[in-house]
Parts: sequence; structure tokens; C-alpha cells
Amino acid sequence: MRMLWKLTKEASRYKGLYALAILATLCLTFVNLAAPKVLSAMTGIVQGGMDDSAVKTVGMLALLLLALYCVRVLFRFASNYLAHKAAWYLVGDLRGRMYTKLQGLHRGFFHDKQTGDLMSRVINDTRDFELLYAHIIPELITNFVTFAGVLIILLTINWKLALITCCPIPLILLSGIVFAKKVRPFFKKSQKCMGELNAKLQDNLSGLHEIQSFGREEYESGRVNEKNFDQVRTMLRALRASAVFHPSVELLSSLGTVLVVFFGGLFAYSGGLSVEDIVAFVLYLSLFYAPVTGLAALLENLQQSLAGAERVALILETVPEIRDREGAYDLGDAEGDIKFENVSFDYGNGIPILKNVSFECRPGMMVALVGPTGVGKTTMTQLISRFYEPTAGRILIDGQDIRDVTIESLRRNISPVLQDTFLFNGTIAENIGYACPSATMDEIEAAAVAANIHTDIMQMPEQYQTMVGERGLRLSGGQKQRIAIARAILRRSPIIILDEATASVDVETEKQIQGAIQRLAGKRTIIAIAHRLSTIKGADLILLLKNGEIVERGTHDELMAMRGDYYRMQRAQLVSLSDV
Repeated sequence: MRMLWKLTKEASRYKGLYALAILATLCLTFVNLAAPKVLSAMTGIVQGGMDDSAVKTVGMLALLLLALYCVRVLFRFASNYLAHKAAWYLVGDLRGRMYTKLQGLHRGFFHDKQTGDLMSRVINDTRDFELLYAHIIPELITNFVTFAGVLIILLTINWKLALITCCPIPLILLSGIVFAKKVRPFFKKSQKCMGELNAKLQDNLSGLHEIQSFGREEYESGRVNEKNFDQVRTMLRALRASAVFHPSVELLSSLGTVLVVFFGGLFAYSGGLSVEDIVAFVLYLSLFYAPVTGLAALLENLQQSLAGAERVALILETVPEIRDREGAYDLGDAEGDIKFENVSFDYGNGIPILKNVSFECRPGMMVALVGPTGVGKTTMTQLISRFYEPTAGRILIDGQDIRDVTIESLRRNISPVLQDTFLFNGTIAENIGYACPSATMDEIEAAAVAANIHTDIMQMPEQYQTMVGERGLRLSGGQKQRIAIARAILRRSPIIILDEATASVDVETEKQIQGAIQRLAGKRTIIAIAHRLSTIKGADLILLLKNGEIVERGTHDELMAMRGDYYRMQRAQLVSLSDV
């Protein structure tokens, strides 16, 4: 009931459409109830003998019956279309809300989530709302009104026979309750399996090059089929329960019909029931049991819808761990002063990633973070953008605690260039201008020139209108990195974060990227992560991290003079380059 109440509140935005659909449904039900009455009256007239008056009356009743059937078509259309219209608008709203919700969740939320499963929740599970609101609820209303209306009519015809007709109802309701409790876990499991299958497909399609390169096609086909048939087997368990329930309901309904035929015959024999009433009773009997037998299918669909609704609700009810504080204010246009004060961080498992990190980067400075993999360099940059929160200490920008300003205004002042550059499947111009939608073509080209990518673009067949392909597959790694730098330059944010911007490019491309970075030096505050120490020799401050702590700090010359870890790293890289 709690879940149904939540769903009802979600659908309240379209109450006007639903009200019209329900009204049409009620009118349709009343028409269905009236038709057997007209047929019964015609039977009574024919049984009493035909004369001119009777023929005229039968003709009038026939016209009335035709009118009822025509009106029924109109009401059925209105009921179906309006309910579907409201339901699909609701599905569209929910998909939009879920996507918006996912965008606003913190990075930690996605650590144990699979992209394919989240896609399944957004696309497949929300679709079950259409089943609920366009089919299940209108049919429940129709069935309830039909059942109540027919019961009243049967009671007026012969109350004793009507009560006998109701004998199987408690057994049907009891079996429905048992069925609902048994089948719902199977539908939940089936939808979870569908999410896992989507996740596996998404993962494999993204890694298709690796699968083909290492000859793992047969192995991966087996794994996909395993996920595929997990979902099939789970759905079959639910359908097996349905296969038992549906015939059981039909059997109980048939027993009701047998009771009516038997006792109706006795009442007719004793003179307590006329032929006209018997005909009416038989005609209404199909209407009476139709809602009851339909209950089986409705219960099955309802359990499937609620299982999907629970998976949707889990997303919508997730409270973001990182959100604006009450009273958060706009940071405005920052100058770019960044300060870490005794910052510590772990991912909630008690294993420290950063321990009492403190440093300051004044506006226009370039601070380089170096050290072995896994010492917390990338984590530091993500803390600046508030993708995570420090477990201790604080981070200041222009002297303001970043937790006191709005997330939107904070990230507006920061432009990242990541090692794993992501480009959208669009043109080069669209990707460069992504962070600044109002940018003109001249501004896009100027940013490309500053990032040393303009010459490459002009050599392409369609130049700035060249499609980059999914994730930029049509471009080289160096071209993608420089487009990402152009995107960051175009945004004009005072702070730029470079996370391994030259990690996977050749020496010539590295020089081009270094040239782009040098053009930014002194104009923007730059936080650069680098394994290639040659790219950060000109940094104003180099921080060497080890085991989550800053163990060395200074300029390149100062650190080389110390002959510590930085010196040894520099010498090791020079040796490896000379070997090449």
C-alpha cells in the first residue's frame, strides 16, 4: 500500500487525463451492464407472444441496443487512449527525473553499480508504470464497478441464487493473496537479472575490440548466455506460479456457474424463477465472473509493475551524500586561490587515502602532483570539485570553504582535462564548445589554436564539422587530449585540472600538449597530475605524495637538489628514455 500511495502521488500531475479516462471507463461499464438488460427484455417480449405492438417494441429495443454498442466503441476509445496518454507522459517524466537524479548523485554511489543495470531501471522498469496506469488500474476500476453492478442486478432478480453465485469468491480472493506473495519475488529477481544482462551487454560491446583481439568471443558468448538464461529461468518460475493460479481461478469460477445452473433449474422447476429471469441471470453471469477471472492476470501484472516500481523508487529516494548546504551561496568568479588545510580522506572503509595534506596554490600558479599510482593524486583533484568530501580538514577557494558555496558555482570555476578523455558522439566543434554552449565559431577556433589542435583539425576532410565517433574513436589519443584542453580553455574557468594529460601520447604530441599548457601558465591556476616528470618541470610548486602524504615539495630544481624520491624518479625516467 505504501508503494501504491507513492505511485499515486507520482501520477497526480495528470489527474485531469485520468479523471476523464476513469469517467469514460465508468460509462463503458454502465453500457455493458445495460446491454444484457435490453436483451432480457426482448426475450420476455418474444416469450409473451408477438403482435404489432410487440414487433414495434422489439424494433425499438434493437435500435437501443445498436446505440449502446456504438456508444460503447466511443467510450472504449476514450478510456484506452486517455489512460495511455497519461501513463506514457508519466513514464517520460519518471525517466527524465531518474536521469536527473543519477546526474546529481555522488561518485561513491556508482562504485558498486553497473551502467547497464542503471539503464535498465531508467528504460525498462519505468515502462512498467505504463502497464500499471494504462491497464491495471483502469481494469481494476472497471472490474470492481462491473462486479458490484452485476451483483446488485442479480440480487434484484433472485437474491438466493445471487448469494449462491458468490460462494467461490472467497476462495478466489484467498488464492489471489497467496499467489501475489509467491510470485512477486520472482518478478523482482527477473528484473534484477535483466539489469545484469543489460550491464553485461553494455560492458562487452564497449570492450568488443579487446574481446576480438584476445580471441575470447566464445567465452564471452557463454557468459552473456548465462546472464540471458538466468533471466529466462527466473521469469519461468513466475510464469509457472501463474500457470497454476490461472486455471485454479477458472475452475472456481466454473464451479460457480455449475451451482447457478443447478439451483437455477431447481428454482425454475418450483416456479420461483421465470424464463426471462433465467436468461438475464445467464447473460449477467459471464459479466459477473469476468472481473473475477481477470483478477488473475491483473494480479500477475500488478506484481510485475510493483517489482519495477520498487527498483525505480530506490533511485528516486536516494539522498545525495554531496549536496548544497542550507544557506549555500554562489562562489562568483573565483580568482583561483586553492588551499588544503589538514585534509584527510578515505572511501568509508577506514583505509586512509590522504593524511593531513596541506598546501596552497595562489592564483596563476601551476602546482604539480607526482608520485606512484594510488597515492591519492586524482582523489585530491576530485575533492577540489566536491565529487567527494574530506573526512577531515577543509579545502578553501579564495578563502571560502567549498562546502559553503553551491556545487554549481564551484564547478563552474573548474575545468578538468582527464587522462581518459571522454568525447561525445558529435562534431569536433560541438565537443570543444560543450562546456560553453554560447561560444561562437571564432571562439572555438581560438581555443583550438591555444590547445595546438587547430592545424590537425584543418587537415581533416570536414574540419570542425568532422564527426568524432563514439567516445572519439575516430581520433588519436593526442588529438582527443588536445580537444579536451581546448574545451577547458574555451570555458575560461580560473582553475584547470590536468589529470595525466600526456600519459598516453607520443613525444611529439607531448610537446604540443606541453605548449598548450605553457600558454595557460600564469593565466589560470593549474593543478597538474603527471607521471612524465618532463611535463611539469616548469611548475611553480611540485608536491610528491607517498602513502597519502606530501613527503617532498618545491620547484623542480629544488627537488633535484634534495636528491630524494623526486630525484630518483627523474633519474629513472631519463634512464628508461635513453634505453628506448
